[in-house]
Amino acid sequence: MKKRQVVIKQRKISYTMTSSSSNVRYVECQKNHAANIGGYAVDGCREFMASGGDDALTCAACGCHRNFHRREVDTEVVCEYSPPNAND
Repeated sequence: MKKRQVVIKQRKISYTMTSSSSNVRYVECQKNHAANIGGYAVDGCREFMASGGDDALTCAACGCHRNFHRREVDTEVVCEYSPPNAND
């Protein structure tokens, strides 16, 4: 689900945010392994997998830190809608 922003302009409508949740995933590694020789090469790691034990921020597949992996955030916001009163 992609994050979208919607702006609604109407009179006498109230929205109450009831809950918000975020899901963060770390996907393909973007570390440039050929930077020291002036080139550009990535290792092809498709998804971050935490190493077991004390070093959970190191990828078990490529050995890079989690910060080298592209971060995807899925945000979901649930709102309650209160329709305007007919007498207003």
